[in-house]
Amino acid sequence: MRALLLPVKDLHNAKKRLMGVLTPEERFALAGAMLADTIRAVRGVHCAEKVFVVTNYEPVMRLAEQNQWEILREEQQMSESDSVDAASKICEQRSVTGLLRLPLDLPLMQSKDIDELLTMECHAPALVIVSSRDRTGTNAMMRTPPTLFPSHFGKGSFAKHLAEAERAQARVMVRRNARLEMDVDDEADLRALLKHDLGETETGRWLRASGVAAKFLPNMRAGAMSAR
Repeated sequence: MRALLLPVKDLHNAKKRLMGVLTPEERFALAGAMLADTIRAVRGVHCAEKVFVVTNYEPVMRLAEQNQWEILREEQQMSESDSVDAASKICEQRSVTGLLRLPLDLPLMQSKDIDELLTMECHAPALVIVSSRDRTGTNAMMRTPPTLFPSHFGKGSFAKHLAEAERAQARVMVRRNARLEMDVDDEADLRALLKHDLGETETGRWLRASGVAAKFLPNMRAGAMSAR
């Protein structure tokens, strides 16, 4: 059985690397918009037999319940790596053979991108991985089995995960996908995101309505952010 894992922290604490360019209210709203885009994409997935949400954030628990996704409730959150690894152990105990972890800051992600990863042929031990656009972070990662090696999310995680897979003698499949590689961690990411067509995303709508888009790219082409 292949499943999705969505680790979610309190959105009030999200996007701290944007503290210098966005207010706390803007960072919270941006995180909420990206969460909405993630929920939309996951709802359209056909090839996940189950969706797990690991969190202690009540609004996300309600969203998970509405979508009949399984909640792995945390008492406290130490780090994303700890959350993902604890959840992976539970998922493996529940007969999950391949677990795809997805972050919540990929506003361009589409359902077909997720299905493509879930349907890849990868017999255990195996790793399917998608980096961030700068090739240093890990944006999507499917481990078969789920506890193949420990997580190292954060700075330099892509290289760390590749090294862990090599130590585990796992087959490694690195996938390139511009939508999955476009995460939003800092100002450079935000500027890069604004160059994409965001017209049909909640993130794009918020960036326009809030004035953040105009602040960062005042001379951008009118069509780049417009709704279709």
